[in-house]
Amino acid sequence: MALMKIKFSSWPVALIGIAAISVFAGCNKGGGGGFSSRSAAVESNVLRYAIPTNPTTLDPAIVQDGDTIDLLQQMYESLVGWNEKNEVIGLLAESWEVTPDAKVFTFKMRPGVKFQNGREIEAEDVKWSIERACSPAMKSTTCTAYLGDVVGVQEVADGKAKEVSGIEVLDKGSIRFTLKQPAPYFLGKLTYLVSAPLPKEVVPSDRQINKAEEAVGTGPYKLTKYEDKQLAILEPNADYWGGKPILTRIERPVMIDADLRLTKFRNGELDILLMQRQDLAGVESDAKLKPMIEYQNRAAIYYIGMNQGKYAPFKDKRVRQAFTMAVDREKITKELLGGVYPAAETIVPPGIPGHRDKGKGFTFNVAEAKKLLAEAGYPDGKGMPTLDIAFQQGKPDIKTVAEAVAGMIKANLGVEVRAQPMEWGKYLEEYNNKNQVFYHMRWSADFYDMQNFLSHMLTTNGPENKFGYSNPEYDRLCHLADTTVDMNERIPLYQQAEDIVLQDAAWIPVYYQRDVVMVSPQVKGLRLGLGGYLPHTTTTVTR
Repeated sequence: MALMKIKFSSWPVALIGIAAISVFAGCNKGGGGGFSSRSAAVESNVLRYAIPTNPTTLDPAIVQDGDTIDLLQQMYESLVGWNEKNEVIGLLAESWEVTPDAKVFTFKMRPGVKFQNGREIEAEDVKWSIERACSPAMKSTTCTAYLGDVVGVQEVADGKAKEVSGIEVLDKGSIRFTLKQPAPYFLGKLTYLVSAPLPKEVVPSDRQINKAEEAVGTGPYKLTKYEDKQLAILEPNADYWGGKPILTRIERPVMIDADLRLTKFRNGELDILLMQRQDLAGVESDAKLKPMIEYQNRAAIYYIGMNQGKYAPFKDKRVRQAFTMAVDREKITKELLGGVYPAAETIVPPGIPGHRDKGKGFTFNVAEAKKLLAEAGYPDGKGMPTLDIAFQQGKPDIKTVAEAVAGMIKANLGVEVRAQPMEWGKYLEEYNNKNQVFYHMRWSADFYDMQNFLSHMLTTNGPENKFGYSNPEYDRLCHLADTTVDMNERIPLYQQAEDIVLQDAAWIPVYYQRDVVMVSPQVKGLRLGLGGYLPHTTTTVTR
C-alpha cells in the first residue's frame, strides 16, 4: 500500500483543521498590575472567565456547542488538534501516514501519555472511546457527523454492530482508520472532541459523563469541581505530556446575564470578557478599558433557519426567497449592530479556503419579495400561519437580530412573526430533533474546509440539515467535491454548489461572526486560532 508520510507540522492548507471551540477571541496586552484593587484578593495564575451559557454536557462524545467545548478542550484531547496558525498538529498522535487516495489514515501515538487517573493511554483506548461515543446508548449527534466517514461507524450507531470495523489497533501505539470514500478533510474532523480517548475503568460506557470524577481525559487540566448552573473549576494536570501548565487554577462561573459579566470584569473579578455590541460605546469611552478591546474574526456565520418539515409554506422556494429578500442585512449589521459584524451574502465565511464575498444569492428587495410571496399564493402574507422565531436567551445581540427579522418579515411581507427566547439546552434539543421552525442560529467551523459548511449542513443527508432542504444537483456537486483530493479542483465545485443553495434560499445568511473581547493586562500567553482560544498551556496571570 503506497503511503504519504506526513509530518504534522507541514500538513497542507487543504487539510487544515480546527474545532468549533470558543466564542471568545483576543490577544495579549502589555502592562502590569493595577487592573483592579479587587484582584489583589486572588492569587496569581488563577484565570477567571465566565461561561455565558450553562454547559450542556461534560462528555466529549456529546458536546456540540462552542461555549461548552471551550471548557471541555482543557480536559480532553483527540489524536490531532490545531495550533495558532490554524494548522493540524499532533496531540496524542506523534505522526501519521495517509494513502494518496485519502482513504486510509494510520497514526503512531505519542509514547508515555497518561490519562489524568495515572494510567498510560494505548491505541485500544482510542477505539473503545469512539465505539462508546457511537453506541446507541449515548445518542450522540456528533459521532456520525464527524466519524461517519469511517467504515463501520454507522453500523455501530444503528445498533447493528458492537465494533467499528474500520478502526484497527495495530499495536499498543498504532491505530488505523479506513474510510468508505476519499475524505481529504478527515484530519480536520479528527480534531473534534467526539474522538477524544477516555479510560474505560472510570468513564460510564452506557450514559453521559455527569460528574467531575468521571470527566477524565488526557488534557492539560483536570475538572476538580463542577456545580451545574454555577461553577466549574479546573486544576493543572501534573502529568500532562506537554508539561504541567503554569496556571494553578481556572475558574469558570456560569453567568448568563451579560450586564453582570461586564460589571464583574470592570471590578476585576473576571480576566476575559466577550463583549456585547451594545456595551462597546461605553467601554470605548472608558480610558482604562479601551486599550483592552480586541476585534477578532471567526470562521462562523449567523443565519435564519426555515424548517420545511414544520412549516408548509417553506416548502415553496418562492416563499423562502421572499423571506430572504425581506431581510435587510445592511440595516441589521450597520445600524442595529453598530458595524461590528460584516453582512453575509454567502454561506462560507472568511477564513475558509474558497470563501467569496458575493455569490448568486438575493439582496434586500421588498417589491420583488412581495411579488414572489403573492405568486406562491400568499399576497401580503394572507393565509400564512403565525411564526415564532426562536433564539438563544441571554445574548442581547442575538435578541436584537431576531426581533429585527421578525419586524422586517411583518412590515415587508405582512406575515405575523413573534420573537421567542429559549434556554440554550432546550433550544439545542429542539434543533437536534428538527422541531425548530424559524430560528436564529450560528454555525462555527469545526475545520477549515468548505465541506464543513456546504456538505455538512445543507446536503439532503447532511448531519446539520435539520430543516428538510434537498436538491439532487447540489448533493451531486458536494459529493464530487468531498471525494476530490486536489484542493484546486474541489473549491470550484463547492462554489457551484454554494450558488445553487443561495438561489434556493435554503436559509437566510445574515452576518459573519466578529468577536469583541476584553482581556485583562494581567493575562499573558494566550494562544489564539481562528476558532478562539487554544487550551491554556502557556497562559499566565500576574496579580
